[in-house]
Amino acid sequence: MKAAGAIRARAVVLGLALGLVVCAVTPLNNLYYGATPLGGGHFPLAPFFVLAWLTVLAAALGRLFRGKAVLTGTDLMIVWMLMVVVSGVAHTGLARTFFINLTAPLHFASAGNQWNTVLRPLLPAGWYPGDDKAVETLYNGLAGGYTMSWTQVLAAIPWKAWIGPLATWGVFIGLCFFVMLCLANLFSRQWISNERMNFPLLRVPEALTGAVDSGGLAAFLTDRFLLAGLLVSVLLHTINGIGFYDPSVPQIPTLILAGPYFPKTGLFSGFTKLKIYFYPAFIGFAYLTARQISLSFWVFFLLGGLFYGFLDVIGQQVPAAALGVTFGPTLTMPEETQMIGAYGVFFLFLLWLGREHLWLTAKNALRFRFGGTDAAEWVGAPLSLWGLFLGGGALVAWSVSFGMPLGQAVLLFGAFFMVMLVASRIICQGGIAYFTLTAAPTDGLLAFCGSGIFSRMGLLMAAVMQKVLFVDLRESLLPSLFHAAKVGEGRRPKYLYLAGIVVALALAVGISFAAMLAVCHKYGLRDLQVDWETQTVTTVYENVQRLLEAPAGPNATTIGFTLMGAAVMFALVVAYQRFYWWPIHPIGYLTMYSSAMRIMWFSFFLGWLCNHLTLRYGGIALMKRVRLLFIGLILGDFLMGGIFAIIGLWTGQSYLVLPN
Repeated sequence: MKAAGAIRARAVVLGLALGLVVCAVTPLNNLYYGATPLGGGHFPLAPFFVLAWLTVLAAALGRLFRGKAVLTGTDLMIVWMLMVVVSGVAHTGLARTFFINLTAPLHFASAGNQWNTVLRPLLPAGWYPGDDKAVETLYNGLAGGYTMSWTQVLAAIPWKAWIGPLATWGVFIGLCFFVMLCLANLFSRQWISNERMNFPLLRVPEALTGAVDSGGLAAFLTDRFLLAGLLVSVLLHTINGIGFYDPSVPQIPTLILAGPYFPKTGLFSGFTKLKIYFYPAFIGFAYLTARQISLSFWVFFLLGGLFYGFLDVIGQQVPAAALGVTFGPTLTMPEETQMIGAYGVFFLFLLWLGREHLWLTAKNALRFRFGGTDAAEWVGAPLSLWGLFLGGGALVAWSVSFGMPLGQAVLLFGAFFMVMLVASRIICQGGIAYFTLTAAPTDGLLAFCGSGIFSRMGLLMAAVMQKVLFVDLRESLLPSLFHAAKVGEGRRPKYLYLAGIVVALALAVGISFAAMLAVCHKYGLRDLQVDWETQTVTTVYENVQRLLEAPAGPNATTIGFTLMGAAVMFALVVAYQRFYWWPIHPIGYLTMYSSAMRIMWFSFFLGWLCNHLTLRYGGIALMKRVRLLFIGLILGDFLMGGIFAIIGLWTGQSYLVLPN
């Protein structure tokens, strides 16, 4: 019999099957029914809801078969992790805007916007469907599609028009996923083994599955602290859920608009849009995060508001028009471009932290020494370094083959993966289940070099590729791969685990695309709930058109704030490294203007405060004991989220437990 910590084929197969089911139903659930998202963030709802019930089932089966482990704790973690890895592919991680991205310049072209004359001649051959009728069918749906079965819809899709673009983009997506796998494997030893980095989002699944292996799941679930936290979430969402479906029942407010209490001018003018959200699960994650990091998140968020007020006090408010044309998902004020410089410096800091590991890896790679796999690695780091260069080179070659100059392609993909790596560190170390970028990778390139850094076709290609995988990171793959590496630490056989991830990703892309096309052709894309998706995609093409018609040079305002951000981050990094008493972690500065922190700042404040008080007045023993209360908050939120997701499918409208 295999050891309890061994990776078994049954876990890989079960995780793969369940993950693909999530991918298959996500487009229908999210875009047609508008129900609670099955994925969403880096602690997705459906995988954890399934894990919770599988855990109970595994414990029951263990008792039924007198201790024989049908599913061990390791099995459950592998099942959950495979579901997490693929859950985002079907929605924001890839498929959510993919088909709109491929059809927007064709479908929304008009005499007014002149896309047919400005953009259409630049569209790379092979990227877009060449059949205008197929595009219109995507938006209008098949004739009689509502009455067709899903099998009939799949058979009626004009696959001839789609097979070429899907194959072309499939190569791009596959290469990007391969590079992310190599990045995760390259840095996993440094982050997991050398730095012993905390992964707060793994704490609850580890606690659940660990209780299964120890035979103490019943004691764990009936702990009074855990039940207290569970009860808070269950009562809150039961009352508010009933109030959602029956307006006569008063709801408990979970959102306070604090902005009206602040003046519109002066030092506190940056808080006129301040909101206080109450999400029990996010408070739980904040408690499980290192106190220095949770402190830095809410402190820097408040400092960001004060900085806006400080500029107002000294009469240096910069109009939003000074931003120029940007592609940032939440970029609204020039001072927010500090994040461009901060990301760059923090990336160099990550390289500096891992300098010994990376140097040794590079030497072994040049000598073709691929042995010595670490407990957290799938394959040897030197092999992943070669894979990184070869995969990156293939991506560059793919872009060049469609018309992007070589230097531009190298610079662009360097920016893409640099930002992705830094964002993964923020998510994994900070325990941020819901994360958004402030500025897009291309914003820094355009600010410093102007739009002239790209050719006309190169600018369009850069914007479209960025929109496909590298701008909306709420369900991005790379952080999940780092979590997967941590879950696999010390567990073998590694090849089985890695093969499961690779196969799951490949099948998830195919199934997600087929499911999205089926939903669009059955109901018509225009009748789905895709207002946000359409608006963000068309904005990308509008911004490209503006830059093509009126090229912009370097932006002095943005450069100034970018250099300020780099200087602040450098000072924070030095203080963090040199002074043991320094209370603020530099990672908090990177989220100062993220829209995610506008939702979660108060949760991190409460989580930090509770963590700090229990440690100060009760010591380590009380802090660990009370931790179960916050695990209960997380369990309650996600269990209620799953229940209301099921209710939403039945009623046609869904009470949202977590942010969409």
